[in-house]
Amino acid sequence: MRTLITIIITALLTACTFEDTMKPFDLQGHRGARGLLPENTIPGFLHAVDLGVNTLEFDIVVTKDQKLLVSHEPWFHHNISSKPGGTPVTEEEQMSYNIFEMTYDETQQFDVGKRGHTLFPKQEPMEVNKPLFLDVIRTVETYTENKNLSPVAYNIETKSSPDLYGIYYPYPETFAQLLYQELSLLDEEFDLFERIIIQSFDPATLIEFKKLNQDIKLAMLVADERSVDTYVSLLGFTPDIWSPNFRLLTPEVISNAHALGMKVIPWTVNTVDDMHGQLEMGVDGFITDYPDSAAVLR
Repeated sequence: MRTLITIIITALLTACTFEDTMKPFDLQGHRGARGLLPENTIPGFLHAVDLGVNTLEFDIVVTKDQKLLVSHEPWFHHNISSKPGGTPVTEEEQMSYNIFEMTYDETQQFDVGKRGHTLFPKQEPMEVNKPLFLDVIRTVETYTENKNLSPVAYNIETKSSPDLYGIYYPYPETFAQLLYQELSLLDEEFDLFERIIIQSFDPATLIEFKKLNQDIKLAMLVADERSVDTYVSLLGFTPDIWSPNFRLLTPEVISNAHALGMKVIPWTVNTVDDMHGQLEMGVDGFITDYPDSAAVLR
């Protein structure tokens, strides 16, 4: 017998259209489907699409030759990466493999999937590389069209930190311009802008991106207890989405964000119990490593 929450989310997900990708509930696959397949990889994104996510969430960094690469860190993390000779990248050396100082071709000598991930025992190992941002979008768009699936939205995190500008990350203005150039190209191919969200923990990249396009949705990622109003003041505008660690959410925070016109989409909600709890508080979506678990709620 289905619970009331199950019935509610079934109705919400069934009703969702992409005229507005944020209505009425946005199920986002974190780094694709990190709990099931290697993170931020094309196989993981396609699997998330097959599981019925509304939005693919992923991260981008910049290579030495100014290509946008899909990667959570601007280096090769020791948990998942293998060097060109096949030996694992160690924790001590991982940050020396600085993607900002590597060409795209150099990054393709590293594997990021065949070892699996010790923190995600259900993840299926496979040989795979970090993909280009352009290749991810083009592959997913072709896949959904060929399979006659509804188009998905894309929640793109600009990895950025002020203390690492010019070392591991480009400066915010450059980052925003590089991303906007590629998005503009993709929009010509796939009419993409209305399905794009740009998110960041660094307000500076969101500020710079808003200068380039006033209409693309922006999400403020939050990992601390500073208030909604504090972040709105830092940005100088109200973002479209408030996206905190789900453990920071209370009904009062959600109510405040909604009063300012923001959607609330927390990260990273991985258990069915936590999914129920977030739904009961009134979130507008959530980001999860396990979109297959979220599908059970339907």
